[in-house]
Amino acid sequence: MTSEQPPTAKRVPHERTHHGDTVVDEYFWLQQKDDPDTVAYLEAENAFTSAATAHLEKLRDTIFNEIKTRTKETDLSVPTRKGGHWYYTRTEAGKQYGIHCRVPVVDGQLDPPDIGAGAGLPGEEILLDGNDLAGDSDFFALGTFDVSVDANLLTYSTDFSGDERFTLRVKDLRTGELLPDTIENAFYGSAWSADGSTLFYLTVDEAWRPNRVWRHTIGTPSTDDVVVHEEPDERFWVGVELTRSERFILIDINSKMTSEVLVIPADAPTTPPRPVAPRRQGVEYSVEHHGHRFLILHNDGAEDFAVAYTSVDNPGAWTTLIEHEPGTRLLQVDAFSGHLVVSLRRDGLTGIRVVPLHGAAPYDISFPEPIYAVGPESNLEYDTTSFRLHYASLVTPDSVYDCNLDSGALTLRKQKPVLGDFDPTRYEQHREWAIAEDGTRVPISIVAAKGTPRDGSAPALLYGYGSYEASMDPWFSIPRLSLLDRGVVFAVAHIRGGGEMGRRWYDEGKLLAKKNTFTDFVAGAEHLVKAGWTATDRLIARGGSAGGLLMGAVANLAPESFAGIVAQVPFVDALNTILDPSLPLTVTEWEEWGNPLADPEVYRYMKSYTPYENVTERPYPAILAVTSLNDTRVLYHEPAKWVARLRALSPSTDVLLKTEMGAGHGGPSGRYDAWREEAFITAWALDKLGKA
Repeated sequence: MTSEQPPTAKRVPHERTHHGDTVVDEYFWLQQKDDPDTVAYLEAENAFTSAATAHLEKLRDTIFNEIKTRTKETDLSVPTRKGGHWYYTRTEAGKQYGIHCRVPVVDGQLDPPDIGAGAGLPGEEILLDGNDLAGDSDFFALGTFDVSVDANLLTYSTDFSGDERFTLRVKDLRTGELLPDTIENAFYGSAWSADGSTLFYLTVDEAWRPNRVWRHTIGTPSTDDVVVHEEPDERFWVGVELTRSERFILIDINSKMTSEVLVIPADAPTTPPRPVAPRRQGVEYSVEHHGHRFLILHNDGAEDFAVAYTSVDNPGAWTTLIEHEPGTRLLQVDAFSGHLVVSLRRDGLTGIRVVPLHGAAPYDISFPEPIYAVGPESNLEYDTTSFRLHYASLVTPDSVYDCNLDSGALTLRKQKPVLGDFDPTRYEQHREWAIAEDGTRVPISIVAAKGTPRDGSAPALLYGYGSYEASMDPWFSIPRLSLLDRGVVFAVAHIRGGGEMGRRWYDEGKLLAKKNTFTDFVAGAEHLVKAGWTATDRLIARGGSAGGLLMGAVANLAPESFAGIVAQVPFVDALNTILDPSLPLTVTEWEEWGNPLADPEVYRYMKSYTPYENVTERPYPAILAVTSLNDTRVLYHEPAKWVARLRALSPSTDVLLKTEMGAGHGGPSGRYDAWREEAFITAWALDKLGKA
């Protein structure tokens, strides 16, 4: 560690009063992004972090090289068929970004072409090279990538700062030329009309909420574009897509607990949108087109969702197709000409169910491992009997299978290569259950080197998220091998607020039940210790975004349970953010956290757990906070304020703040830069675990 003193943030009292409660926020000034003092403070923190971790430089380089040498740098995804082409993305050694390509379908081939060594395919057409687009920019992200139905035009959008405000362009794939059509400040998502004459896209309001769907006619100036739908209710955001059948444009309108879908015929793009069903508070539904009907995945009287259908020509009453089954959460329905494929989860595991439409019985695809994650891959064709899925576990690398929907037979198309001496049999994975303080059984997924002692001597890292019904299903990670091979146990706590155990699991970890998320995670940590996997002085906690809120909350709730905490883009100043409707995403979040502006009970409850509000004069475990200056989802000032207050109230705490000065919510954009970031975090964790 460096002997230099850490930066001291100035204190400028700022009062906040709500519901008769006045709070002084002495670091409110850090919200001024353009204030030279703010930038100077962030840069001083970066300099201190660099000095404090200088002794780990060799270890960081070693871990980066481990990631790099285990990764096949020149590689190619399994091609996906759409119309007369196979589409794929490939990477080249030494290049940061993917290259998007296609090749023609030859003689009606049904199986994807052999990808060989992964260096490209004969007859390849490069649609977009991310490396050429990025140029010398420190940050680059691709938002929309959408080929027209006739395969002649490509719309794509780019971001060079990380603030997720994209510039959308159109490329003529017949000539390779860019068309004059350029649209600034677009959001993710687009949809083409059937004839390629019209493009639908999204823009956001001042609170970064996608609220408008626009219609653009190719060859006309963007100033002539027409607003097709503008969503006035600030709780809702919009999306746009083309159905797999290519018959309808869907405008998806969602809040955290209510949905509405509008449809436009793709062959009549100027038709006013009409609703499949009007929104009703608390009813969520999504739509998939299938022949003469719209399939509707919904929760109307069905906590874990059911599937119904209604007429395409005259949408009205819903007729049940798949009944609600309590405990089996239906996640998605994919419609093909002769089959439906339902993605689901049950007992903490994901699954795939095939529903033939011509007399055969439905069946579930089975998998041999005790814990795993399975879900749909890219399936662009409607008239097909092949379904592509993704499979992985904590020890099995990402695998792409094609399932014959008639027979259920699986064909492995590719398993992500792991170079070097990787052998999955050297590792073991387990599903165990922690007991929360209210008696709830909380699943934990664990992976470790085979033969790891269960006497508390092994170091461990526990990961968690627990919000938005997002599930942290088991996933394979090449960077994780650098932990496992050094004897570190890796575990994921599937805590309430996520969706691992169904919709009720989510409901029991949000709003006025949010604290269950935090106590579940602490119970997971306690279980690892009781089961002999590790000890409290050898356990690191890690989470990001809403999982960063989790990290800050457990730091206050049970600091003695951890040797260190990694909080990435952490939502640690949640109450102040949710109190300010002018900030990005605030109003749309009220159905997740509650509205502390209007409800004094919500205000008091959030104040009781928000990490920044609850820092006290006490010892904390070592903390590494990582953020990005241009993040529009969790603003940089949240971790900056949190670290400043930790320093002031607990000066003995080993706390570091690392800010990417030119990136967004996802951190560095290039793959090599992302590996270096992961190597930085891994080296810090190993240092705190005594494994440096």
